Amino acid sequence: MALLRGMWGVLNALGKSGADLCAGCGSRLRSPFSFAYVPKWFSSNLSGYPKKPMTSYVRFSKEQLPIFKAQNPDAKNSELIRKIAKLWRELPDSEKKIYEDAYRADWQIYKEEINRIQEQLTPSQMVSLEKEIMQKRLKKKALIKKRELTMLGKPKRPRSAYNIFIAERFQEARNGTSQVKLKAINEHWKNLSNSQKQVYVQLAKDDKIRYYNEMKSWEEQMMEVGREDLIRRSMKYPAKNDPEEF
Repeated sequence: MALLRGMWGVLNALGKSGADLCAGCGSRLRSPFSFAYVPKWFSSNLSGYPKKPMTSYVRFSKEQLPIFKAQNPDAKNSELIRKIAKLWRELPDSEKKIYEDAYRADWQIYKEEINRIQEQLTPSQMVSLEKEIMQKRLKKKALIKKRELTMLGKPKRPRSAYNIFIAERFQEARNGTSQVKLKAINEHWKNLSNSQKQVYVQLAKDDKIRYYNEMKSWEEQMMEVGREDLIRRSMKYPAKNDPEEF
């Protein structure tokens, strides 16, 4: 998926990709180009590459976000998204049309500029461009997805007993109480007795419970804002006596 450089402001604030944001939010035109992103190594020849225009909903969200943040300074991003999405859904069609017309006008300008730039590329540049994008597409898509989930407030996955132990040792090092290396931590963990490890096993079990409870609440919020694509089909809850490997 092409990196939508012109939309990072609202992406960072709302944690949504343009395609996800505008889904079900009015008319949307699809790009006829499968490789609209230009790698950095083309920048010397293609300066001033155009930014992809904001969709109608993204434009509306960007306008509303400062207002909602001022009114709800302590609110989480997921809460602001829900409020803005609700306001958009309730917006009269006549007012939505203003944003949709602005998007169409910007899209036409963008499309013309894309055509102009692509006409300047040599066949070899076009081939190199496609190869470069094929290599980076999955990586960039995963990065956008990760940032999106972070901005949406998705709970962090539960840590294992070993990971909790490592974090504790590194925290001690940051506090200046000791200096540790990963190899030394591994040896320390191996030398712990089962009873000593059990402390971290219990912490890991508690963290699993925290994760499942937070995920349940988070998925309910995503359902409210129409993000069913983020909901898992099934969820395995930890057993009361779920064993943890040392």
